[in-house]
Amino acid sequence: MCGRFTLTADLEILRRIFLFAQQADLTYNRRYNIAPGQKVLVVTEGTGQRRVATMRWGLIPGWAREERIGYKLINARAETIDQKPSFRKAFLERRCLIPADGFFEWKRAGREKYPFRIILPDKPVFAFAGVWEQWRSPEGKSITSCCIITTEANAFMQRIHQRMPAILAEAEEQAIWLKPQQPDAADTLRKLLQPYGGPMEAYRVSKVVNSPRVDTPECIARLDRTNYDQ
Repeated sequence: MCGRFTLTADLEILRRIFLFAQQADLTYNRRYNIAPGQKVLVVTEGTGQRRVATMRWGLIPGWAREERIGYKLINARAETIDQKPSFRKAFLERRCLIPADGFFEWKRAGREKYPFRIILPDKPVFAFAGVWEQWRSPEGKSITSCCIITTEANAFMQRIHQRMPAILAEAEEQAIWLKPQQPDAADTLRKLLQPYGGPMEAYRVSKVVNSPRVDTPECIARLDRTNYDQ
């Protein structure tokens, strides 16, 4: 799964990479420990140009009766996303990019679990493949939410965890993912949801990252004792 990630790049850098329109009402802060239930930056395909917004991490399907279901739907498995009622319609109609510059995963060693930050050495900023929904409660409350798609781990990530986020690191695949598709385009989209094949690096970080309340540069500071690279 993917349960924590980081986004510390300047907004102007993100705008150049993801080609979204400038929006005066957007609030953006560097994030060192993004957790489920919090607001995340999301890029969608607009009319003529891409749009950027913040959405709650944890998908609330349109048919849900209560918003709390979103806390269980932070990830969608690539293998079944087009079959599950919670994700099927969003997969075909409401795809998004979730910008990131790293993500956290915990490796078990005996009785302990140690946090690692995973980065792409040749891609300082990349995107997770995501889907989003607009939900309205019976009382009229409106929430826009999203989730991150995951795949089986590649050979590198298998040393840490059996799952990993679906990473779209290239502009071409990001464009295909966002492009409005016909209902029979599921095969084209699924081909993008593969374990990442490029170089990756993982390094130990402090256990302060275990708490979603901690969102400081200490969360991404490198510890010297253990390092993986590919």
